[in-house]
Amino acid sequence: MQELRTYLQNFTTLPDDAWEAFGALFTPQLLSKGDFFARQGGVENRIGFLLEGVMRACVTDSRGTEYNKTLHVPFCFVGAYSSLTTGSVNQITVQALETCRLLVADYRQAEALYDRFPALERFARRLAEAFFVEKEKREIELVLLDAEARYSLFRGAFPDLESRIPQYHIASYLGITPTQLSRIRARKG
Repeated sequence: MQELRTYLQNFTTLPDDAWEAFGALFTPQLLSKGDFFARQGGVENRIGFLLEGVMRACVTDSRGTEYNKTLHVPFCFVGAYSSLTTGSVNQITVQALETCRLLVADYRQAEALYDRFPALERFARRLAEAFFVEKEKREIELVLLDAEARYSLFRGAFPDLESRIPQYHIASYLGITPTQLSRIRARKG
């Protein structure tokens, strides 16, 4: 739980009573490699805080082709945010790429604490802002940078991931084919 509290404190100062109420909502969960935390097509109600492992958030098109939107490594929140915040059908799948250890809570219960503890609402707003900035940065990279530049950024952001997850997941995250990734890796040596 200390990792979760430290993460929250990076966004705002939390009074002890707010932390105790928020922290009490979370329970440990272990996901095996391949297990799903959220599935496309359902309505989601859980948020998770990733303590160990690697997860991906992906979308699947009508032909069944998957596109990795995000890779999650500790320490971060994971979940199907659009479904959580709007109550709509989820468009994203969140899956463990290796054994993952998480802390999991019911989103509505967490949200219910905002009125009682303004520091928690401030944390949620700042977290949403940080997610938005990351999303915008990634979208700009996908549009403006070539595949080799995106690969270099990936290696800087996730220095040990190449040896831990299949290359096709990395290629999908970069918006290229596995063959293109192999060629780039060969050139980079």
